[in-house]
Amino acid sequence: MLKTPLGRFRLIALIEGISFLLLLGIAMPLKYFADFPAAVSVVGALHGLLFVLYIAAVAHVTFALRWSFVRVMGALVASIVPFGNFVLDSRLRQEQ
Repeated sequence: MLKTPLGRFRLIALIEGISFLLLLGIAMPLKYFADFPAAVSVVGALHGLLFVLYIAAVAHVTFALRWSFVRVMGALVASIVPFGNFVLDSRLRQEQ
């Protein structure tokens, strides 16, 4: 999986998607309902780092595989929609 640009992108996308769900589903409720803002600080920082890595991976796979503008925009939109990276991964897995 890690031998190709697309494989590396898929792995980064899955990890980033999981971090997004952890931020929304666990850290944010802990901040607002359990008065534990440190959860968002830690998970948010980790998610931010993974998001930057995701953007770099999108750029890499775009140049390596000559992705179209529409595909790049789809990957970027998938990163901001909950479960979007998982839907994108299933489509990319079908193509691979």
